[in-house]
Amino acid sequence: MINDAHRLDAEVRLRPVTEADAASLAASMTRSRMYMRPWEPRRPDAFYTERGQRERVAGLLAEREAGRVMPWSLVEGEDRAIGGFHLNAVVLGPFRSATLGYWVDVEYAGRGLATAAVRKICELARDELRLHRIEAGTVLDNVASQRVLAKCGFERFGTAPRYMHIDGEWRDHRLFQRILHDGPLTGEPVARGV
Repeated sequence: MINDAHRLDAEVRLRPVTEADAASLAASMTRSRMYMRPWEPRRPDAFYTERGQRERVAGLLAEREAGRVMPWSLVEGEDRAIGGFHLNAVVLGPFRSATLGYWVDVEYAGRGLATAAVRKICELARDELRLHRIEAGTVLDNVASQRVLAKCGFERFGTAPRYMHIDGEWRDHRLFQRILHDGPLTGEPVARGV
């Protein structure tokens, strides 16, 4: 179920984000700040604090309640957040689509956790949110993220010039999508409030 924790390996799970994640998210993001800098917007120092993460998580939870976002934390051991995954801009009706964003702590990069989490999110999006399609974008030189998307069945469908303000400038992005199903448009999502 979309609100359950899903084991990705012996130590790591994917589960919906909670306000209790704020401290470990702040620590993980601070530790990974320079590693992620080429692929992330520039953010004020306050973003990397527990308070900043508590405010961000509160916003994510409000957006989830409104049905626009589905946020997950990647957690290790006793619920220490080491990454974040989000289905953003969730649109139902005849479009049934969302945009995927994610990051993994620098100390956990390269272990296949992003691939496992994206695969699980695609399954949940298809089976519970009843989405038809997921889109994702990466800056042109984010080869690691592009490999994750390819392993998870995403196909490149274009390049968007000056798509997003990343690391201090408007950067071109490669756009990817995964069609989750081509079945009939029936029923409402199983998961409510996304």
